[in-house]
Amino acid sequence: MNAVTQTNSPIVSAFIAHTPGSAAAYEEARTHFPGGVTHDARYVRPHPLAIARAAGPRKWDVDGNEYVDYAGGHGALILGHAHPAVTAAVAEQLAKGTHYGANHTLETRWAELVKSMVPSAEMLRFTNSGTEATLMALRVARAATGRTKLLRLRGHFHGWHDHMAFGVTGHFDGTPTPGVLEALTENVLLVDPNDEAGLRALMAAHGDEIAVAILEPTGSSYGQVPLRDSFVHLLREETAKHGVVLVFDEVVTGFRVARGGAQEVLGIRPDLTTLAKILAGGLPGGAVVGRRDLLELLDPERAAARGVEKIPHQGTYNANPLSAAAGIATLEILRDTDAIARAHAYAAELRSAMNGVLEELSVPWAVYGSNTGIHIFTNWKKLPITPSSFDPLALGYADLKVPRGTQVVTKLLLAMRTHGVDFSPWPGGPVSAMHGPAERDATVAAFRAALRDLRAEGEIG
Repeated sequence: MNAVTQTNSPIVSAFIAHTPGSAAAYEEARTHFPGGVTHDARYVRPHPLAIARAAGPRKWDVDGNEYVDYAGGHGALILGHAHPAVTAAVAEQLAKGTHYGANHTLETRWAELVKSMVPSAEMLRFTNSGTEATLMALRVARAATGRTKLLRLRGHFHGWHDHMAFGVTGHFDGTPTPGVLEALTENVLLVDPNDEAGLRALMAAHGDEIAVAILEPTGSSYGQVPLRDSFVHLLREETAKHGVVLVFDEVVTGFRVARGGAQEVLGIRPDLTTLAKILAGGLPGGAVVGRRDLLELLDPERAAARGVEKIPHQGTYNANPLSAAAGIATLEILRDTDAIARAHAYAAELRSAMNGVLEELSVPWAVYGSNTGIHIFTNWKKLPITPSSFDPLALGYADLKVPRGTQVVTKLLLAMRTHGVDFSPWPGGPVSAMHGPAERDATVAAFRAALRDLRAEGEIG
């Protein structure tokens, strides 16, 4: 979100007046943290929210303002905030210790749950985050194939390590972002999402040099730029034909699209899958899961038996007992209840209701998404669209990915916050199984009010 600071904007002025405690907290944060934040997505001027507590689908800031929450712990909280079963499991484990520096029974139970739910999970290795999981997946694939190149889709996000730090929100030509070595980028091949001809041509030219292909299987930013199923199937065919390790990055989609993730719905078995977010029930934690023969490269005995050097892997907090406890409690609920289906149904209802508001106010935007995703298309290129019949697959990533710093999006999000709803900055958000009719009605009312505020400022026609 951009640095909107002008006080002649009623939207900005109303937000500042509504959140003085958050403003004061931000001034203090700026003395400690670059940009005053600890995650790029939280940056916004005049200031971000400072949250004091959260429960279920709602949260409260330091000024006591209440929000319907669609940040969702950056997608980690499909059961909402402070779910009683999850917090009880963590509290019980907390009394037993936070870190053993040793194996423990919870990590085994956690692994068994993952393997029972994710179709491709023959073995797994826990990590501390999704970024670490994708880094490990690349290393395993390169060790297994002896190849160097990586195939990525433009706009897809796989964490912030060097191989993934460009071609996401910029540098789509493959040039490095600050601090990334140019020599590293020479081994990264980028292809446009849904470009089947481009994919075939790239694989024909470089397929035997590519170690690994990685993608977000429903499309970048949880389907903000959706992928055609046919494209994902083609990628599976091409990678299998050329001996390329296919990695599904299910850090977001895992246990959200379905119990077994996007791979269950697509009917595709990737070679490796990266997981995080929901995996650890809102606490830090990630994993690489997949083919036994690939992950055995982390096993000292199996690697030696194959005559190869073991891949080293450490991590102080891998399979941390608290994360394991939260993850087990969460996955058991998702396995045994209709929580995922409830979240899907709520998201569909909300998308429809928000599009109804756009039609009512004659705003040429659209709200779209699948599963639990909400994406607000602000039509920054002023395309001729109708909200209720909008087809995001008819557009490319350059149309759907709103450039960072767009004033309309920033003002929309600030206005929504003033009216009691906190969306993620793309703009949109993942919904949880805890959202219900009261949250839907509050969100629709806030959306209508925010659009009227934008119109009053001349930001929309």
